[in-house]
Amino acid sequence: MLLRGLKRLIGSAESGDRPPRLRSLDAVVTVTDDGGSSGRLRRELGVLPPGDVRNCIVALAEEEDLLARLFQYRFPDGGGLTGHSFGNLFLTALTGITGDFYQAILTAEAILSVRGKILPATLTDVRLRGRGRSGRVYEGESAIGSSGEPMERLAIEPANPPAFPAAAAAIRRADLLAIGPGSLYTSLVPNLLIPGIRHAVADSRAPRVLLLNLMTQPGETDGMDAAAHLRALTRHAAEGDDHLRVDVALANSTPLPADLLTHYAESGSQPVTVDRDAFTAAGVELVETDLLDTEAAASGLIRHDSDKLAATVADLLDRDRSHGAGRRPGPRAVAPPGG
Repeated sequence: MLLRGLKRLIGSAESGDRPPRLRSLDAVVTVTDDGGSSGRLRRELGVLPPGDVRNCIVALAEEEDLLARLFQYRFPDGGGLTGHSFGNLFLTALTGITGDFYQAILTAEAILSVRGKILPATLTDVRLRGRGRSGRVYEGESAIGSSGEPMERLAIEPANPPAFPAAAAAIRRADLLAIGPGSLYTSLVPNLLIPGIRHAVADSRAPRVLLLNLMTQPGETDGMDAAAHLRALTRHAAEGDDHLRVDVALANSTPLPADLLTHYAESGSQPVTVDRDAFTAAGVELVETDLLDTEAAASGLIRHDSDKLAATVADLLDRDRSHGAGRRPGPRAVAPPGG
């Protein structure tokens, strides 16, 4: 949702419109998925999981038309094809042809005229391991995402994998770092478990903005409020001299429709409640504004509005620059997304 909105704020040399709000955009994406189509391709062919990368490629496509929908097409039947998306198979085939996962991403970006860059956090075959509050150990992203309890600690295996250099470099040169929205333990935290990514985030002088989820994720963040999301992120990013300083937390201020909340509660999903005092105590500025997609709500879905989300992030970047914190002309943004 964030990338889809931010891509519309990127300028081009040919554009005669008003000055662009963003010069460029980099999306740092986790590669720990072990479920669904990605998990099957990973187990059967030994490739890095393409699903999260595929979603980001489609979100940043110049026009999300037939070609973009083709990448998202999921085969409903066909034996071994059942459940696979065309985009996952395409990226896997390109990886086999080129022998390089990132080259496959670059080729897909060119085909879909992507605005921005998609950068895997690492090119190492990594997996998650989590220890829940109960003491139980969960192996793999899928097990962690359906654990039904908060994670006391996540680890990545093999330990200390090298960061993809282009991803770490993008973080270091960014004018703003946007974290989220997305699955807390299976999309956001995994990036921070990679030392090179964690170091780059800790060393960055850019403002760090946490984009809070609207709803809890059943099985993964049950009962967690916004402050608990913040604590989980900062706890997992604290290693040695590295610490995650979140400057701003962005939350939706629009009341969620009562009938939708009743519907969502049936599946175990609740609003991510926000306690302003908790953020004040943590030294984090809380910005609350309208971020709700009203059209989606009318269709029964609680979702961020991509344009509202992107515009608010750009406003925060403009504010930072006006205060003299901007270090370079032509702002860049880096978003480690989950959704």
